[in-house]
Amino acid sequence: MALLISKNDLAHAKRIVIKVGTSTLTHKTGKLDLKLIDKLACTLTNAVNRGKEVILVTSGAVGVGMGRLGMREKPKSIPEKQAAAAVGQGILLQMYEKMFGEYGQTVAQVLLTRGDIGDRKRYLNARNTLNTLLSMGIIPIINENDTVAWEEIRFGDNDTLAALVGGLIDADLLILMSDIAGLCDGNPKENKEAKLIPLIEEITPEIEALAGGAGTRWGSGGMLTKIHAAKIAGDSGIPMVIAQGENPAVLDEIMDGKDVGTLFVPKEYKLQHRKRWIAYGAELQGTLWVDKGAEEAIVALGKSLLPIGVVGFEGNFDPGATVSVQSADHKEFARGIVDYGSKDLGMIMGHKSREIETILGYKEYDYVIHRNNMVLKV
Repeated sequence: MALLISKNDLAHAKRIVIKVGTSTLTHKTGKLDLKLIDKLACTLTNAVNRGKEVILVTSGAVGVGMGRLGMREKPKSIPEKQAAAAVGQGILLQMYEKMFGEYGQTVAQVLLTRGDIGDRKRYLNARNTLNTLLSMGIIPIINENDTVAWEEIRFGDNDTLAALVGGLIDADLLILMSDIAGLCDGNPKENKEAKLIPLIEEITPEIEALAGGAGTRWGSGGMLTKIHAAKIAGDSGIPMVIAQGENPAVLDEIMDGKDVGTLFVPKEYKLQHRKRWIAYGAELQGTLWVDKGAEEAIVALGKSLLPIGVVGFEGNFDPGATVSVQSADHKEFARGIVDYGSKDLGMIMGHKSREIETILGYKEYDYVIHRNNMVLKV
């Protein structure tokens, strides 16, 4: 089967999300690499001048704050991370503002938390804001709001954040700048014989196994988070490239369609915007377990989830909540928005739809999750 997209096709991408990691932005000391940031500002400004729409997702606030505060190791507690981020965020934005300003480019800071993506209204508000900024020729500079995020609502890495932003604004291309040239068949930092894999058509278990753990003491990401980002981008119909970030000129090469880094080919059929949000954006508020018959009806036949197929659930949720749908052996195969809350579900699960009104005294829906509000994860 012919490829849906090749590296040559990337030259036609107009709306581009670029993520730069902490290890790319800083020296080993944790101090900012000013020459790199200057080159990055020049490259992205020139891309806008060429007619591209650019969003920059940046890491570095915590790392820069650590450098300013003289911290030798990455803080482990959330309050210490928040303190480092509070110090570093201002320094980082000031530097971006200065560097981009030298080239006459206006930038805007946008700080996001998991809650901003998980809440549907805030998600749409963020989408509208970013679209407006792009229409005005402004480069949004996005970072996770580490100063207020806590463990339950934080993204955890800006690779995931960049992929979610790409889906949010229907990007044509996602570029993750890394400290290595792309996905290799081994760890290039440990194995000099490791070879770059230029093209990934499908993310298989073997591909996932190639991803190591990681990060440096300054960053939080690793190749594993980039593979996860590639899954999100792929489901959103967005090609993704991992490339060496030490020289921002590589961005021009990618945008010119040259053979650089590792290209992850998106899926042929991308998720619709709402289902994209259900699959990756919405905050899960519970878990439903279903029997084999219900699983087969959903996966093979595209049916809605009826109460008779639910064998158990976990969580305290209201109608409209997003939940994980799992098989009886606790393997997730779908996510969806429920039409009955946990209180009512506890009474109607295992029963036929025609019995709902007798049990509850009312019946608004025959199903627990309608097919239109469900996304398969298999």
